[in-house]
Amino acid sequence: MSILNVEHLSHGFGDRAIFQDVSFRLLKGEHIGLIGANGEGKSTFMSIITGKLMPDEGKIEWAKNVRVGYLDQHTVLEKGQTIEDVLKHAFDFLFEMEAHMNEICDKMADADDATMEQYMEELGTIQDMLTMHDFYLIDSKVEEVARALGLLDIGLDKDVTELSGGQRTKVLLAKLLLEKPDILLLDEPTNYLDVEHIEWLKRYLNDYENAFVLISHDIPFLNSVVNLIYHMNNQELGRYVGNYDDFQEVYEMQKKQKEAAYNKQQKEIAELKDFVARNKARVATRNMAMSRQKKLDKMDVIELEAEKPKPEFNFKEARTPSRYLFETKGLVIGYDEPLSHPIDFTMERGEKLVLTGANGIGKTTLLKSILGIIKPLKGEVSLGENLAIGYFEQEMDQNISTTCIEEIWEEFPSFSQYEVRSALAKCGLTTKHIESRVKVLSGGEQAKVRLCKLINRESNLLVLDEPTNHLDVDAKEELKRALNAYRGSVLMVCHEPEFYNDIATSVKDCSKWTTKVI
Repeated sequence: MSILNVEHLSHGFGDRAIFQDVSFRLLKGEHIGLIGANGEGKSTFMSIITGKLMPDEGKIEWAKNVRVGYLDQHTVLEKGQTIEDVLKHAFDFLFEMEAHMNEICDKMADADDATMEQYMEELGTIQDMLTMHDFYLIDSKVEEVARALGLLDIGLDKDVTELSGGQRTKVLLAKLLLEKPDILLLDEPTNYLDVEHIEWLKRYLNDYENAFVLISHDIPFLNSVVNLIYHMNNQELGRYVGNYDDFQEVYEMQKKQKEAAYNKQQKEIAELKDFVARNKARVATRNMAMSRQKKLDKMDVIELEAEKPKPEFNFKEARTPSRYLFETKGLVIGYDEPLSHPIDFTMERGEKLVLTGANGIGKTTLLKSILGIIKPLKGEVSLGENLAIGYFEQEMDQNISTTCIEEIWEEFPSFSQYEVRSALAKCGLTTKHIESRVKVLSGGEQAKVRLCKLINRESNLLVLDEPTNHLDVDAKEELKRALNAYRGSVLMVCHEPEFYNDIATSVKDCSKWTTKVI
């Protein structure tokens, strides 16, 4: 039985079409990976099926009484709410039942026999529902999931607006898992999560009996949890049985078959056109020429997919810096309270260092303290000479109203419009993306705009904070190649070993410095 039916869905933004006559069906127990290049409309599709966005055309129909849980990276968490408050919101429907039960109890004092019987029956139903959903074990359930995702170490009384990107993701994920919905919709759940918690989520999804739809560019993760792939490409949605590797095999074979059929047809078309051109004027062969022309006119011409622009990241290199790029002495990082013990840390020219460790222990804060963006609580940072630093932040400000062209022009005012457009195109952005406002782009497209700024400015030290988040497979591969080719130094925070293992000259575990209990 179908849990979700999507029929003849079409949608676009302005003159940019995202879907064209797309249909989709979700069945019980299906574990679906929704994949596609940045900007193909994966998050838009999620917004449409959850009712956050109205499609231009099409029908979206959920089965009755289905509870849907959606992990949306852009959920707004309100200041003043604690982690515990957010997690307990997962049980709002049960608290509403309890309130209704209390109202009934208040009314029972004045009820006649017939009404009393009705109230007793209703109370019994509510009581059964509360027991079935473990209402009286809420505190222990919250604690269990919070412990599994490392939230107890942060403190359930912590204000949610003070959390790091990874901690925020964990809170939203924990709330979703506590809701125990019939369907899970997960949009890039592994972004910002450290290896330990990705492994926990992997085990959870493998044991999950209900259906889920997962958007992810993390291929090892996808391969380990899905049994169906839906591929968004050129406004269409293709269905493939198996995991990502199975999809790749079938997709490449289909591509080769289509190319062979296209080449064969093009050869036939050329021969028919040639025959028509040579024989249509001669009386003796005119009928044969007309017959071939009719065949040409009726032919269903095979069209090959337009090749997606693949990004090219080539970092410009500044002059050679001093041997020591920076040195920290007794550096204590943090805001109101220390996040680290005193750190003594030196980086030399030519090193490519990766910082790892659990979320919330201060990796981003360490980068910002080294760069002088945040003042250390104690100690000092000495920077080397002739440093030209390129800094890639974890997230882009979502309140900006500029277009991609304006963003790059602001950074490089001497560029001509042609140079700005060329720079963005090299990063894999099409003309329609380039002319769009940055905030309407997908996370991956926004990351490419920020990388565009980075590669067009000379640097000898790249400081990268989770650069792979949101990037599609092609962009990740190209970024890995570019960082290996870069002759400068790299200091990077990353949670994907399959990305950084080929780049890093050394990996430092930040948990050795942290004051946090992990």
